[in-house]
Amino acid sequence: MEKRRVYLDNAATTPVLDEVVQEMLPYMNSRYGNPSSLHALGREARAAVDRARERIERAVGMMDGGYSSGSSGSSRALVVFTSGATEANNLALKGFAYAMLRDGKSRDDVMVIASSVEHESVLEPCRALERDGFDVRYLPVDSYGMVRPESLEGELRSAEGKSMLVSVMLANNEVGTIQRLREIAVIAHDHGALVHSDAAQAFGKVPIDARALQVDMLTISAHKVYGPKGIGALCISSSSSRDVRLEPVMHGGGHEYGLRSGTQNVPAIVGFGKVAELVPMLISMYGSKVKRLRDRLMAGILEIPYTRLNGHAEMRLPNNVHVSFLGVNGEDLIMKLDEYGVEASTGSACSTLKQRESHVLRAMGLKREEINGSLRLTLGIQNDEQDIEYALDVMRRVVRELRRISPYSRYRST
Repeated sequence: MEKRRVYLDNAATTPVLDEVVQEMLPYMNSRYGNPSSLHALGREARAAVDRARERIERAVGMMDGGYSSGSSGSSRALVVFTSGATEANNLALKGFAYAMLRDGKSRDDVMVIASSVEHESVLEPCRALERDGFDVRYLPVDSYGMVRPESLEGELRSAEGKSMLVSVMLANNEVGTIQRLREIAVIAHDHGALVHSDAAQAFGKVPIDARALQVDMLTISAHKVYGPKGIGALCISSSSSRDVRLEPVMHGGGHEYGLRSGTQNVPAIVGFGKVAELVPMLISMYGSKVKRLRDRLMAGILEIPYTRLNGHAEMRLPNNVHVSFLGVNGEDLIMKLDEYGVEASTGSACSTLKQRESHVLRAMGLKREEINGSLRLTLGIQNDEQDIEYALDVMRRVVRELRRISPYSRYRST
């Protein structure tokens, strides 16, 4: 077998498209102004940042609504640039909770509700708020990783009179399951709660219409969808009946509407804006070419004995294959695949260094053996048929090799 390199870890990060790089380059050399400066170079940089905001607003369907910082307001939705999805999630959750304190609420009167399968960049801020005395609840999920609407209803009913924020991701970063976000948002709003969604994995892969989904805050990131690393955004929208008020978690010169101080990363913002402009094209490619390749990869893998698919079979991202190979250790599998040039992961790249069992799979009720043998394969627009056939050939060979030395004797002959 002739070795080739097949990158199947696009949920961790993606290559930057040439057209994105080309749009960024001038803002690294000739158009290097600070957007806060009043001179011509500064105004040019500011115009580029504003143009990127508008492109992102269009890409996520968040053109209407408003925002209230408590001291000043705006008649339009806001795109607040951050260093990435982690910072945006922290701003949404901590910003909400501490804004409620500023408004005179006690910690007991503020509730944050998150699903149990959120990314760590949501769960860790929730844990921090818990340690600080806020009321934080975690929603269970079914075997597909989907939130049960009735569990949300129950938590909201028990918290009548509190200021509440519900945070449920649009698509899971590990198993790819897409949540029924609009249904969740309707329930939350019926009880007076605001809704935040981490859409970092969904952005650019499936259509996002924030107004139709009825979310108040949406987190997105550039590097998951062919843009530069180190840039994300919290998109904020509200109606007159649901004002979003946030306290900044980073203080300084008052940049980004007073919510995220620090000189804007203009080249990265410009690249993010270009990605947003390309979103319709990317979604089309994910919905056709990438999904077709994903289906072939999924079908081929599930032909391997003692293999199960994790996550919802249909309501999942078009590039995600998450499986468990019984009798195989996932980390051993990744290392063996890498020897053949196939690059994959067991789950979130942000959790890999912690060497912890997947909280997502645990919340879904998988057995330890199924969790230990899990593998995440995520395709991109750069993959082709040859990649998939090569990966399948390697997968069959490697799984067979690892099962021969597995302590689970019942799998050794497969």
